[in-house]
Parts: sequence; C-alpha cells; structure tokens
Amino acid sequence: MKEFAPDYRNIEAAARNRKPARLPFYEHLINPESMERILGVEFKDLINGGKADTEEYFRHFNGFFLKHEYDTVSFECCVCAMLPNAGALGNHMPGAIHNRKELEEYPWKKLPGMYWDAFDKKFDAMKKMLPPGMKAVGGIGNGVFEIAEDLVGFESLCMLQVDEPDTFSELFVRIGDLLVELWTEFMKRHADGYAVCRIGDDMGFKTSTLLAPQTIIDNVVPQYRRVIKVIHSSGKPFLLHSCGCIFDVMDEMISAGIDAKHSNEDAIAPYDEWITRYGKKIGLFGGIDTDLLCRMSPEEIYKYVLESVTRFRATANGYALGSGNSIPLYVPSEAYLAMIRAGKEIRRRENT
Repeated sequence: MKEFAPDYRNIEAAARNRKPARLPFYEHLINPESMERILGVEFKDLINGGKADTEEYFRHFNGFFLKHEYDTVSFECCVCAMLPNAGALGNHMPGAIHNRKELEEYPWKKLPGMYWDAFDKKFDAMKKMLPPGMKAVGGIGNGVFEIAEDLVGFESLCMLQVDEPDTFSELFVRIGDLLVELWTEFMKRHADGYAVCRIGDDMGFKTSTLLAPQTIIDNVVPQYRRVIKVIHSSGKPFLLHSCGCIFDVMDEMISAGIDAKHSNEDAIAPYDEWITRYGKKIGLFGGIDTDLLCRMSPEEIYKYVLESVTRFRATANGYALGSGNSIPLYVPSEAYLAMIRAGKEIRRRENT
C-alpha cells in the first residue's frame, strides 16, 4: 500500500469551494486525551513545558493527524484564555465589563502583547513539527461574539444592550479592533504555517441565534468583515465555525466574506439542507453529527458515513469529512476511528 502523503492543498481547495483531488478530513478539535487513548502515548501535559517539551508535544499532536491521514492539523490559541478578569463564558465568572466606565478602563492596548507572550512560542513549535506537505487550520481562537460573552456574560450582555446601547455597540467595535490587530500580526508571523484561517464563534442554539439576528447583523458581522479582509489580503481562505441555528445570519456572514462553514447538528437541519442552501456559495465541513458518534455502533457509523459522505461528496463542491462539532473525550474512540475508516474507503473507491 502506498504510504500516505499529506497535501494541504486539498483542504485549501475545499475551503475555497472547489472539488479537492481527494476527500479531505477535518476536525475543529480533537481532545488531546482522546489522542493519547488512541495513540497509547501520554503527551498532553508537555505543551506547558519548555521549548523541547512543547516541540515533543507537537511531534505527537501533529503525528496523530498524519497517522489518520489528514492533510492539515487543527490548532488555535484562544483570546479568551488570556483576557484579564474575564471568564464569564466558560468559567461562570462575573466578567470584567458591565458599563461605559469599565469598557474605557479595560486594558485593551496591552492585550496584543499579552497574547503573543502567551502563545507565540506554541505557534512556532507547531509549525516546526509539521510533516512535509502538511499545514494547519486555525489561528487566533474565539470570535467576536464569544469574546463579548467572556468579557461581559451573556445575561449581562443582554442587559447592557438595553441599559447602555451605545456601550453595547462600542464593545463590539473594541473587540473588532483587537482581532484586526491580532490577525494582522498573526499573518506576518505565522501565515506560512496555515492553509486555512479559522474562527470559532458559537452564535446560536438549537432553534435560533443567541442574540436577535438583526443585533448580530448590526454589531458582529461588521467586525468579521474587517477581520476577513485582513486574512484575504494575505491570500488565505476563511472558515467560520459556529454552532447552533444561524440560518438567519448566514447570508450576511457570506456577504462578509466567509469562504467555508463548519458545525452542524441534525436536530437543527440535516446536512443535505446545508448543502442545498449554501453548497454553491461556500465550502462545507463536517456533516457527521457528534451525537451519532456517541449513540451508534462502530459498524453502524461506518455504514452511515459511507452512504452519507458519498452523497455529500457528489453534491457539494468544497466538502471535508468530519464530525459536526468536535471529538471530545466522551466520543468513543472506536466511533471516531469508524468514521475515519469509512472516509478512507471512500477515497479508495474514488481512486479505482
């Protein structure tokens, strides 16, 4: 059997809504503990060590993607991880900004330096340990809406919109300013290691967007337009990961410049509907609901993926196979591997 050789151009073509030479695989995130369980090697704690440890971490991390025949790795460093006094999004803390005074006093100008101090060496190590032919998807994690949630808290954000509408609007502009500055510097430092630039920003839940669609269109979308312009100016396609029912803002996000979209849940819409609505406009990644990976047997998953992805591949131009969300620790390893095995079989059939 011919040894697998990664080629990042496959995922890049899919992101640009072109038919890639072979079916690419993509995951927004694979839990490092899941990687350890599958590889039989413990390495996740190395990322917080010195230079040698960090490079060893990425030898295993990148090697996992290579072993399972991905053309790219998925790697980002999240803004919310270094925001002072934030944490409302993931840690249920009060947040840092609830009024105009706190918005003005927040250390916005210090944040880019803090970000690069925290993460620049990790990006360098990831790039150094990339196998030939492989690049990354990702970059600066957390999007406009998620950063607002982390700084303010969702309930407080809704109250701020009513109590201080000008402060509410200005908050998103400040976040946009920050992301434009970060991404501009990122493209100078690390664009060479990336095939596709990505932001994860969960703007919806099962039945609707989390904020009113017009609120997102007025406040969030303009900031994406600015960030995507920076990414496109460096010749890279842009992938949006957003969970939830965001159909009401998808046309505006496409107008802002997104090249591809990831994240789907069958309870919201079957993946064929995503392809019908947007398959001629943007690339579409994922398609296999994470819930199915948890509930089906490996044999059922293999058959389901084989049938579904063959159809997706035939009807969508830019398609990449993966879960509809991610591979957290609770997804059985056998289920994930069954999905990948089916993807390899589709590749084999297409080459015969």
